Amino acid sequence: MPKYLMVLSLLAMTATTATFAADGQHSGTDQEQKACAHDVTKFCRPLMDQGDLVILGCLKENRPKISAACNQVLVSHGQ
Repeated sequence: MPKYLMVLSLLAMTATTATFAADGQHSGTDQEQKACAHDVTKFCRPLMDQGDLVILGCLKENRPKISAACNQVLVSHGQ
């Protein structure tokens, strides 16, 4: 699984306080997780159970509204 998908998976799971069980490891730095957690919750909450690609699409769709820090996480992962 590409790294950015694992990062976004973790962000979604962190925002819902569920555990990330894909491989038992956390992906992405704490800073990356914190950078997007609020944006995922704010803009993508209704989609959080629909998978990584949907969350990524939601963040990209809301790119003009997401925080600069979260935008930088996306950019750093080629999005």
